[in-house]
Amino acid sequence: MRIGIDFDNTIACYDGVFHAAALERGLIPADLGRDKNSVRDHLNGSGRKDDFTELQGYVYGARMDLVSPYPGFAAFVAAARAAGHDLFIVSHKTKHPILGPKHDMHAAARGFLSDRGLMGAAPGQIAPDRVFFELTKDDKVARAHALACEVFVDDLPEILAMTGFPEGMRKVLFDPENQFATKATGYERRASWTEIAADVVRDRG
Repeated sequence: MRIGIDFDNTIACYDGVFHAAALERGLIPADLGRDKNSVRDHLNGSGRKDDFTELQGYVYGARMDLVSPYPGFAAFVAAARAAGHDLFIVSHKTKHPILGPKHDMHAAARGFLSDRGLMGAAPGQIAPDRVFFELTKDDKVARAHALACEVFVDDLPEILAMTGFPEGMRKVLFDPENQFATKATGYERRASWTEIAADVVRDRG
């Protein structure tokens, strides 16, 4: 199978990262909730929306060292490659932050993948020429179509709902926080990469 995978919040897990980066920059009190939404709401609610926008660029561009892959993703890559599946990372993000220093966020994401042994030339890795960071959502969907993805894994239902994906493509909603457990999305929902890996192994048989 040809499997397309989103990057932010699908491979890269930002749990606690925005809190740590905001503390580092003196933007929030230490006792604020550790999730990204708490940091965003605190800054936006205190009239510092631009501070949050710049914080995002700082995290995505300069502090990817604070970020970890979701548990089980490396094992999924190894299992999928061993089973003969083709893996592609297809994501969308601007190349440079809207505010603040002009970090190359595409290069930072690639560095994250390389540093954690997920991207490379080894049999259990994703090849660098199969990693795509597009500038818009439409370009992301078009890339998935051009790659003829048979499966696509994303954390956002609105992305999976977009038109332009290959006809008949299997759409998997990555939902580690079970946000959509009681909501009808119309997509296969999986809460972990362990579950997705089990699907891949089963499908090979």
